[in-house]
Amino acid sequence: MDTNIITLNENQLTFEPGETILDVAARNNIEIPTLCHLKHTIPTNTCRVCLVEIAGKDELVESCVTKAEPGMVIQSESPKVVAARKEILAAMLATGNHNCAIRDLPTEDWTAFQLNVLAADGKQDLCPVWGDCDLQDLTYRYQVKATGMPVTACKHETERANPFIIRDFSRCILCGKCIKACREIQVNNAIEFGYHGEEMKIIAGDDAHLKDSDCVFCGECVQVCPVGALIPDREFRDDRFKPTKVTRTTCSYCGVGCQMDVFVQDNKIVKIDGADQDLPPNNASLCVKGRYGFDFVASPNRLTTPLIKKDGKQVPATWDEALDLVAEKFEAIGKEHGADAMGLLTSARVTNEDNYMAMKFTRGVLKTNNIDHCARL
Repeated sequence: MDTNIITLNENQLTFEPGETILDVAARNNIEIPTLCHLKHTIPTNTCRVCLVEIAGKDELVESCVTKAEPGMVIQSESPKVVAARKEILAAMLATGNHNCAIRDLPTEDWTAFQLNVLAADGKQDLCPVWGDCDLQDLTYRYQVKATGMPVTACKHETERANPFIIRDFSRCILCGKCIKACREIQVNNAIEFGYHGEEMKIIAGDDAHLKDSDCVFCGECVQVCPVGALIPDREFRDDRFKPTKVTRTTCSYCGVGCQMDVFVQDNKIVKIDGADQDLPPNNASLCVKGRYGFDFVASPNRLTTPLIKKDGKQVPATWDEALDLVAEKFEAIGKEHGADAMGLLTSARVTNEDNYMAMKFTRGVLKTNNIDHCARL
């Protein structure tokens, strides 16, 4: 008889030795909210949002670090848990520019706060992650109201000194998720906690700008950030509420085969994220090329029609004209100089299937082994 059984929200669940309560809940599709937990990394119980109540224990415990034990009877949404969770979320809302929820302030102070946030953001717009923020979701889920908590101004200016990532310290909740992603997922060790108390912040190197640190701009920290503290510079836009189509595909920058989700608006790529955390080979991780290297797709400099040279000038042509000319030239060069006078240069950006066809064409039609690729094409 299996004795490794716990009761969670009146559900009897089996567990493997070493599993945490959060692990067991997730495996059984029971949601326990958390803001700092990151799959495949060491839990740090930084945010404490995942508190649960265990029968017989006076204190609530963090489910992300508490191991499941036989006979445990656990509640993840008891009145005691919900009250504690609301206090934790309210304290987070009281720090920095979290203007997505209710604050119990006089009207004049609330208006001044909102205007100051807009000024700090540099746009007359909502928070750039409005509608896509875990803290906001939990705030509305538990109807949290920051009562009796004054506005705490952020002492650190927003960093916009690089072309990829905006670091808005005023919205950082110090969950440490970005640090775990950088250290344990990407193994870059570019960022860490710095300073103490009210001065604490996430720093790069000796509190340098990301562009002056060991950061490789893979964007892993941006993808895991549960709030608006880290956002892609290109995503600070007005059209984020447009209809968006998400397509899962394979990254073609190299042969690893990373799975990614492509976000498209008006037939144009606006964002790329790593796919599911349990989907190999990349488990949601991407490099800087896979995540941010998509501007070329919609570049106005891309050719949309073939060009052939007439009278010393490049002029538009039909595909049949261009292909006939290329075939004619290949045949003439082969007859006059031999097959090895020709070669084919492909691209590391196209799919393996396209490169395979290029190889078959080079060796089967041109009769040469002169084929290579250029990573910069």
